[in-house]
Amino acid sequence: MLNYEFPPIGGGAANANLALLKQYTGKNDLQIDVLTSAPLPGFFEENFSDNITIYKVGIHKKHLHFWRKSEVIEWLVKAGPRYRKLIREKNYKLAHAFFGFPTGWLCYRNADKLPYIISLRGSDVPGDNARLKLDYKILGPVFKKIWKKASSLVACSEGLKQRALKFLPAVKIDVIPNGVELEKFFPSQNKEQADELRLITAGRLSSTKRIDMLINAVEILKNKGYKIRFTIAGSGALEQPLKQMISQKKLDSCITMTGKIDSEKMPELYRDSDIYISASMTEGMSNSMLEALASGLPIVTNCCEGLDELINNNGVIIETPSPEEISKAVMNLADNRQTLTQFSVAAKQQAEKFSWSTVADKYYSLYEDLCRKKQ
Repeated sequence: MLNYEFPPIGGGAANANLALLKQYTGKNDLQIDVLTSAPLPGFFEENFSDNITIYKVGIHKKHLHFWRKSEVIEWLVKAGPRYRKLIREKNYKLAHAFFGFPTGWLCYRNADKLPYIISLRGSDVPGDNARLKLDYKILGPVFKKIWKKASSLVACSEGLKQRALKFLPAVKIDVIPNGVELEKFFPSQNKEQADELRLITAGRLSSTKRIDMLINAVEILKNKGYKIRFTIAGSGALEQPLKQMISQKKLDSCITMTGKIDSEKMPELYRDSDIYISASMTEGMSNSMLEALASGLPIVTNCCEGLDELINNNGVIIETPSPEEISKAVMNLADNRQTLTQFSVAAKQQAEKFSWSTVADKYYSLYEDLCRKKQ
């Protein structure tokens, strides 16, 4: 497996990679080496389990959840020789790359020695990500070469698959969704109705998440007399600007920014909330939204990839996102507790379709199919 980000570096794809490894731990007919990154220079080897080893290529990382172009290039330059060395020394059957780029580039360059599959995650598929628009234009031809040479392409949602097919129609793309740890994320058994409405969002604090829009929506709710507590869980490049925005709007009393938070604390945060809100521009399939659903939280979000599989009588999808529309959707749920309760029950039921064991089984079947074809 190759992934240029892995906890503590990165976001959804890093956590998805870790979740898969947990499912494959102790599977004696599957030996896995993972080539990834570390936040400090050096080369590190970790025994994850008897059948899984993790190799980390250290780079000069400034922010754990934001990649500068210089860091991506540094990882590619340093990881390339390590990948080639591993291929020479070990008898691998298949490479599984998370992200078509930059990770998939290493697989593409060594495709004559080892076939590969790519898990498309979201940011590696050209679309409306304003920060990456120039990158998509420059690297688009490279993306197409990497995709075409892959033995299999896998998108993490139907919506992401459709976006990928707009970019390159003449390829076959399977869908294997993200999963959620149902034994870790579950609703509170004794949840009491609080005086205040408790909202939460979680993820990397980047421009694509439009956290500023959520803050403006909370301001509207407060001005209309609603008692609101909004938790923003996560860190990223926009952490300080968002803190300044909250302070300027005098919302410190009702908005809490946790900063980087230990993953073990997230279940409690979800269980101590009433509604998950999001205004993300693009997603493959939101891991945090899955975790919120498993915790029994209704969702208020806007049209985005990965929602067709997740939202089914358990939330509200806003066609045209704005602070006004988000606040209106939240108000409708706050004023109708029966609907809020019904959505909460449906949220948990929907999440139960996305266990990581099911996701791992689907990938394992794909590995087997491709290895048989290779023979």
